Amino acid sequence: MKKDTIIKALVMDVDGTLTDGSLYIGTNGEVMKRFYAKDGYAIKKLLPSMEILSIILTGRESEIVCNRCRELDISCVIQGSDNKLFDLTKVLNENNISLEETAYIGDDLNDLDCMRKVAVTGCPNDAAREIREISDYVAKSPGGYGAVREFIEWLKHISKK
Repeated sequence: MKKDTIIKALVMDVDGTLTDGSLYIGTNGEVMKRFYAKDGYAIKKLLPSMEILSIILTGRESEIVCNRCRELDISCVIQGSDNKLFDLTKVLNENNISLEETAYIGDDLNDLDCMRKVAVTGCPNDAAREIREISDYVAKSPGGYGAVREFIEWLKHISKK
């Protein structure tokens, strides 16, 4: 990250990043996801105080994610993305934010293209090797256990003037 970089958006993957990646699927479809409350606090309270827009970008679709985003006041939610870079560029353009003003936290290969384009990257400690290798920050925590909170706190620390 360049010293003078100003982050205006944080893009977060869901499964394996905001959750531990477990999928609980019953006979009627997905029934449960586990989210970490401290990640939620950082998203809802710390990011707005840092004037950073929260964006969810996930390859799966889930009403559970919609419910969690409503709780956290996240209005930029892209689900079912089969081309995350295209969808990321679109949502950033709609919000007048550049890739150079964007941070991204993800955990798997479908996040790789986006992470190669943005200014700052992070991942849980259990992310795919390729993701860990290109991340500016590798959390001490695994996905779903505070990795997002750690990354947000790290962003806050490095953006101090």
